[in-house]
Amino acid sequence: MRVHIRNTTILTMNKEEAPFLGDIVIHNDRIEHIIHKDQQTIDPIILEQINHDDVQVIDGTDMVTMPGLINAHQHTPMNLLKGFSDDLKLMDWLEKKMFPAEAQMTPEDIYWGSQLSMAEMIRSGTTTFADMYMHMNQIAQAVEEVGMRASLTRGLVFHDDDQGARIREAIELVEQWHGQADGRITTMFGPHAPYTCPPDSLLEVIELAKQYQLPIHIHLAETKEEVITMRERYEQTPTQYLYELGLFEQLHVMLAHSVHLTKRDIQYLTGMRGGVIHNPVSNLKLGCGIAPVTEMMKQGITVGLGTDGAGSATTLDMFQEIKAATWLQKLDYGDPTVLPAYQSLQMATIESAKLLAIDHETGTLEVGKKADMILIDLLQPHLQPVHHIVSLLAYSANGADVDITIVNGQILMRQRQLITIDEQEVIRQGNIRAQRIVNGI
Repeated sequence: MRVHIRNTTILTMNKEEAPFLGDIVIHNDRIEHIIHKDQQTIDPIILEQINHDDVQVIDGTDMVTMPGLINAHQHTPMNLLKGFSDDLKLMDWLEKKMFPAEAQMTPEDIYWGSQLSMAEMIRSGTTTFADMYMHMNQIAQAVEEVGMRASLTRGLVFHDDDQGARIREAIELVEQWHGQADGRITTMFGPHAPYTCPPDSLLEVIELAKQYQLPIHIHLAETKEEVITMRERYEQTPTQYLYELGLFEQLHVMLAHSVHLTKRDIQYLTGMRGGVIHNPVSNLKLGCGIAPVTEMMKQGITVGLGTDGAGSATTLDMFQEIKAATWLQKLDYGDPTVLPAYQSLQMATIESAKLLAIDHETGTLEVGKKADMILIDLLQPHLQPVHHIVSLLAYSANGADVDITIVNGQILMRQRQLITIDEQEVIRQGNIRAQRIVNGI
């Protein structure tokens, strides 16, 4: 089966290649051809392939086709808690609202909550996400059914002695799901954060990651309170704590947030495999602060983008994150040239793909890579006139402008209609379950 996208403006996000008018041909799950319209001749073999009867044609006129957005840090079931606990400090938000609500969640709630998040992500142009939560089998099942690409992690909190149950669940997730769903699902190990992972427990997870040759996904230095706690407990910053335990020596590591870093902390991260996931909307809304994104990039640290869970961010629209990321850096430095439009789009595509260790498969539009892409309708008042495509996408576009979402060569949304999700049933289930979960909290 082939899909032929015709007469579209193509933004490959590959080495700052300028947008151009052309066609894209998808064969099964991969990009087979990218054809520039300014080419004088097209190979007759290509013409025969794309004119074959078994080709689905998409008219890309007045649309931009670009790589699907990659949400590098998410907690999908928390969509059920969206708007439930706003305007609170992080620790109050966690301890008084989130933890009690999450304790009420059943595996079925997790399944439907993750589907609700996936519906929102597909509708707003996200094709891949990284998730850290509990009951991960249910999330993996939803990913398999819906058709998205995902990196899944069982969150590991070691506040209490659970007799190793969480570790066993993490291993079961890896052994059961890594490479499944036609390769769309990958896995990591997910110690929650330095302040919830004592040294012995974290060292155990590090050894597991080495044994399975998988990355680690962990929260880091999200709040000032975390930094104070770690100094009182270990006389170290959270970053130094991870560094001294050897987390960055051999492993690919994804560090979510990384807001409160000293200059020495940034030096600890320099040269690391993996990098940092910036979550600007969540950090803004919870009053956590502004991550030193520009300084980390200057040191060669890879920085991608994520939304965090909808329980804090209240939106999974990655176009909001793109805007917030660049605005915050410009404001912080008092310099409008900092973190320009193209670089902010890179954070949401190829840089996030690097963090998930899947940049060889997705993150840019290139022949041979997986067919993960979105088509954005430019015929909107807020997207006209078109002077500079990249600036328009970074500063003016929003998730509702996405018309078509494709993952692994499969069309998940066309003309704003979800194809693999029963949207009305997901909304119905989400409302019923959300009300039950928060009742009495």
